[in-house]
Amino acid sequence: MNKFGDLKDKSIKELEAIAKQVRQKILETVSKNGGHLSSTLGATDIIVAMHAVFDAQKNPFIFDVSHQAYAHKLVTDRWDEFDTLRQFGGLSGYTKPKESDTDYYMAGHSSTSISLAVGAAKAIALNGEQGYRVPLAMIGDGSMSAGMVYEAMNELGDRKYPAIIILNDNEMSIASPIGALSRILSQSMASPFYQKFKTKTKEMLENLPQGATYLAKRFEESFHLITPGILFEELGLEYIGPIDGHNMASLKETLLLAKEMKRPVIIHVQTTKGKGYEVAEGVGKEHWHGVGAFDLNSGSALKKSAAKAATAIFSDVLLELADRDDKVVGVTAAMPSGTGMSAALEKYPKRFWDVAIAEQHAVTSMGPLAKEGFKPFCALYSTFLQRGYDQVIHDICLMNLGVAFAIDRAGIVGEDGETHQGVYDISYLRAIPNMTIFAPSSDGTMKLAMEFAKDFPTPCAFRYPRGAFSSYDEDTTPFELGKSHTIQEGSDVLLIGYGNGVGRALQTAELLKGNPTILDLRFVKPLDKERLIELAKTHKKWFVFSDSAKMGGVGSAILECLNEENIRDIKLETFEYDDTFITHGNTKLVEESLGLLPEQLAKRIED
Repeated sequence: MNKFGDLKDKSIKELEAIAKQVRQKILETVSKNGGHLSSTLGATDIIVAMHAVFDAQKNPFIFDVSHQAYAHKLVTDRWDEFDTLRQFGGLSGYTKPKESDTDYYMAGHSSTSISLAVGAAKAIALNGEQGYRVPLAMIGDGSMSAGMVYEAMNELGDRKYPAIIILNDNEMSIASPIGALSRILSQSMASPFYQKFKTKTKEMLENLPQGATYLAKRFEESFHLITPGILFEELGLEYIGPIDGHNMASLKETLLLAKEMKRPVIIHVQTTKGKGYEVAEGVGKEHWHGVGAFDLNSGSALKKSAAKAATAIFSDVLLELADRDDKVVGVTAAMPSGTGMSAALEKYPKRFWDVAIAEQHAVTSMGPLAKEGFKPFCALYSTFLQRGYDQVIHDICLMNLGVAFAIDRAGIVGEDGETHQGVYDISYLRAIPNMTIFAPSSDGTMKLAMEFAKDFPTPCAFRYPRGAFSSYDEDTTPFELGKSHTIQEGSDVLLIGYGNGVGRALQTAELLKGNPTILDLRFVKPLDKERLIELAKTHKKWFVFSDSAKMGGVGSAILECLNEENIRDIKLETFEYDDTFITHGNTKLVEESLGLLPEQLAKRIED
């Protein structure tokens, strides 16, 4: 039940008080559970104003990425459940229609909102519904760096479907160069008088002789050149702003105006990241974007020290390689700290690049560098590499260029859930000709894998988990193309581990009564056929451990090999993920629900 009732009945002061309560609830919950903080605090006033003007059950509310939509959850019907945010079996950290009919769409990746709004607007138009419905899309300025946004705006501006796009500019990246003049002009542009004047002017221009129309049009264009809205106006969208994203009266007035316009309009709203929590307020505080549990008074993290994360090892080794070889270069897409590329970007700013939220461009741009004799490392999360899949095929593998894809967050990623699980990369990369796929299994083998990748002349990809490896093996055997590594010789039971699955295989082996053979597969493409054929003669029960989708995964690759070699007497079971989307929550609880904890796997093997 909605704690606040219908916000459309509230005064401005009441709405401001509600926004304050919502912020406090977000702070209290995120400080305990972790989650996205600075962006959602900054968007709170906008969301409260949206609900004060529009009915979310009638009008599609679409949040880009949707990590900033906590306030939306709190002013709809989830106040009492909000303490379960990002917990196993609790509320998602993103919009999710299964939670509430006020969540129009499920989202977790950026730059999709305007396309969704265009689709919703088309459906509304085709249905010929009675009463006015309009999709509202909130998008951050960071998401505006992706090309999909402009594809959507191009069509929207051409077809003129009614839609409201709220640009949440929390970096002041668009308007700040214009300064005071822009603010004065934009305040005027947000007024009903200006919008009516503009409409009348267009009607008048249509009736003027051709020469006069041309001159009048040029005058109008020259006026818009000094406002920040020229890009959107040229794409055919009405532009209002920038307005203060923390002024409730201004927000409500502007949304009411946009509602009456009944055509595509973009409202440019300036907000402050972390609004209401001084420790996190303002720009340059990237670490407050997504946080773990922290002390609300001091802002200090509560998480205890843990084993070194795979990402941190990648960062250290990448810097070592760059120090030794000036041909080593790299790219990431808006995630420099998340992918561990910050240190290289800082030390070698001319050799490492953050290209913003543009995975397609990131992948393609590395191709010519490889062609020109450089060694590019393309560091992306598994879930985000999906966005550059065509480019991996068309621009890298087709040319057989030596780009190394460093795939972070492979496997289950915990609280981020369905939209971020890194489980598909093996399946979707294995089908591509010229692609070599391998994986480290520990801190020590991470360095070995990266040294192999640096010297490998054609496309390759290696994956590693969020957090620390589950294995602490410090093996020093160098990686050799298509060669596995035997960790332990044992009985006729064979445990095959790939990547972080090696650690799970080792943990499971400790719980078994027998003494199984344990193989670190290392390469899934090409497979070590020679070793597998040899093992097939003495081991008839094979169990595969890999943090990846079962369909097209490691088990599939091994079964294909056995079939090609006409080996029929092997009983193989793979402990990869079944064909379903995996929910959010603490990683151990999620794995337990999937039956993948070592004690569960040991029992399955013994049975």
